This record gives sequence, structure tokens and C-alpha cells, in this order.
Amino acid sequence: MDHKLIDEYEAGGAKLAKAVDGLSEADLLWVPPKDAGIGLWSIQQIVIHLTDADVIWAARMKRIISEDHPVLLGFDENKFAANLFYELQDAARAVRLFDLNRREFSKALRKLPDSAFARTGEHSERGSITLEQSLGFMVAHVENHLKFARLKREKLGKPFVA
Repeated sequence: MDHKLIDEYEAGGAKLAKAVDGLSEADLLWVPPKDAGIGLWSIQQIVIHLTDADVIWAARMKRIISEDHPVLLGFDENKFAANLFYELQDAARAVRLFDLNRREFSKALRKLPDSAFARTGEHSERGSITLEQSLGFMVAHVENHLKFARLKREKLGKPFVA
């Protein structure tokens, strides 16, 4: 297990904070035209989705660590976005929750022996998945959605500031 993966996981909160830095409520809620090729969700929806997914995956990873091959239920991200009033939630608070969740869980991940990262759970859609694969998926998940947030910011004339 490469422990740099834990560092990347933990750094996701700072990256997500940059996605919303300096944006107005109107910017956060702006939905691009369907033909823009930059995704159909607003930056707000991306942020709330990432926070929801992160809390769910952290719970899944905790179960992989604590239980023997637990069942890990999937969820429909589009139904979450459509039915959980993402537009009414606070993106800045969601970023703080995301960041805090990752920073706190990273403490536990760093204490685990390398053998723990080979422990598995049975995901209802993905099949058998290890803790290490789950962690890698969560790192990649943020990067994938941040790509779309960057494109949306560019369309708004407010590119990311490094």
C-alpha cells in the first residue's frame, strides 16, 4: 500500500475548496447548456454530490475495516441530486464537511497496517472491492468532478486560481 494515496485522499478537501472560492450563489447554481460538453450539473450540485458520496464511501470503508466482507449498497447519484434539494444546501458548509470528514478519517487510515488495505467488501454494483481500491476510487472521483468544475468556472470567466 502506497501511503501517498492517503495524502491524496486527505488533500481532496483543499482542492474542493478551490472549486467554490470566489463564486457567487448565482455562479454556483449556474447550469450549463446541454450542448456545452461540460456536464449537466451546476458547481453547487457537484460539491453537494461529492460530499454525499464521500460520507457514504467513508462509511463503506469503515465497514470494510471493521467487518468481514460487508455488503456495500450502491446509490443513484442522479436521484440524490434530483430529490435532495442540492440547490438549497450551502456549498461552503458542504466543503467544510467534506474536508473535515477526510481529515479525520485519514487519521485512522494512517494507523492501519498495510494488510488492512487488502480487506474487501461486496459492492452491490462493482462487486468485490478492497479498501485500497475504495480509497483510490475516492481520489479519482474528486479529480473527475473537479475537471468539470474547472470547465464551468472557465465558462463563467472565473478560472481556478492555483
